[in-house]
Amino acid sequence: MTVTIYHNPACGTSRNTLAMIRASGEEPVVIEYLKTPPTRERLLELIAAMGITSRELLREKGTPYGELGLADSKWSDGELVDFMLAHPILINRPIVETPKGTRLCRPSEAVLPLLDHPVAEFVKEDGEKVVYVPGRA
Repeated sequence: MTVTIYHNPACGTSRNTLAMIRASGEEPVVIEYLKTPPTRERLLELIAAMGITSRELLREKGTPYGELGLADSKWSDGELVDFMLAHPILINRPIVETPKGTRLCRPSEAVLPLLDHPVAEFVKEDGEKVVYVPGRA
C-alpha cells in the first residue's frame, strides 16, 4: 500500500499521525509541505479527493489567516487556494492519501481507517490513549 502524508514535523497532530502510520507497518512517503508545497493542481486534487472546500482546509492558528482577512466570505475557493500556495502554513495538516482515501487527519486517529493494518491501540505524545475498533465511530 502506498501511503503519502503531507507533514509538518513541528505539529503534534502531524507527528502522531505519522507515528500511527509507521506503527501500522507502513513506511509512508513523507512530504514536508512547508519545504515542498504542492502545486496548484495537486492541492486542488487533494481538496477534491477529501470532499471538502478550500475554506475547510484553511488553518487559522499560527498562520497569517487573521492579518490576511481570510475570515471574510468575499474570498472565492480559487482565491483561498492562491493564499495557501503563497503561504503554505495556511494548509491544515496532516493530509494523508492512501488507496482507501484521502483525509485531513484531525484528530490524528482519523488516519486509522485509511490503513490496511491499523494499530488497535496507540498512545499519543501527550499521553492520550487511542483504542481503534474498525467500524466504530
